[in-house]
Amino acid sequence: MAIHYPNGKMYTPKKETANVRKKDYSFSNRGKTLEDELNDANEYYLAHDIAVIYKKPIPIQVVKVDYPSRSSAVIKEAYYRTPSTTDFNGVFEGKYIDFEAKETENRTAFPLKNVHLHQVEHMSKVVKQRGISFLLVRFSAVDRYFYLPFEQLKLFWDRMQTGGRKSIALSEFEEHAIEITPKYAPRIDYLKVVNDLNV
Repeated sequence: MAIHYPNGKMYTPKKETANVRKKDYSFSNRGKTLEDELNDANEYYLAHDIAVIYKKPIPIQVVKVDYPSRSSAVIKEAYYRTPSTTDFNGVFEGKYIDFEAKETENRTAFPLKNVHLHQVEHMSKVVKQRGISFLLVRFSAVDRYFYLPFEQLKLFWDRMQTGGRKSIALSEFEEHAIEITPKYAPRIDYLKVVNDLNV
């Protein structure tokens, strides 16, 4: 299936080579991505009437479909209609939640190029409407998770825009973010941080 960005450029996935090093996951979490873990957490929250939070669908426009048989269809070409905003949104105890989740294999810093201007602008609008917006980052090489409130993300973003460093150091996460320690259920209980910060 061919997928195109809003600017018309074609999306080409990176091919893995035989000598690419596999990610080093802990045994209990082997193969899980941050998105998988958050989907699991959201299912837990929903099943226990804690919150209703979902992964946002990616807005695509299908332009070519093949029908190999009457009962099946194969999308052959599609375009991203608009840049997506953030990854997840929903409601928790009457509060609107909207956040972005990112992973990095870098051990010492999170590159800000992984966050886009339209996402920062969207998060800013959410906060202006008294919603709760934040960035969840997983440093996969060291298996550490951080909740960075939007207000703090905006300070790092503005620093970059004025010629400052283009990443957020792990030490800055340790100082300005809240670390989430994985546990049993849900493994990434990010709503505990939301609750603690907004009581």
